[in-house]
Amino acid sequence: MSLRHLWLALALWGTVHPMYYFLTYLSENAWSLGALIDAWYVNASTAGLTWDLTIAAVTLTLWILAEVAVRRNFIALLAIPATFCIGVSCGLPLYLYFRSKPV
Repeated sequence: MSLRHLWLALALWGTVHPMYYFLTYLSENAWSLGALIDAWYVNASTAGLTWDLTIAAVTLTLWILAEVAVRRNFIALLAIPATFCIGVSCGLPLYLYFRSKPV
């Protein structure tokens, strides 16, 4: 198994595992996105984790944009919506998968 395949496997895991918890929470709370967002700030611990992941997502987005401008690997832009719609656990390994494509 190459490192490139490992990035893809981690991106898939980073999609499925968090989504299981998000969908479980949403199904228990009448599919309320507002309740999900409120839960992210329920205490200092979850608020800190929320901000940590938000800062990581913004940083990853800037890195992707900077590298796409130089490398012209436009498919890598798909990692940006993956980061904000699923999470950094999907977006980062997905970007590394796209970036590790043989030149």
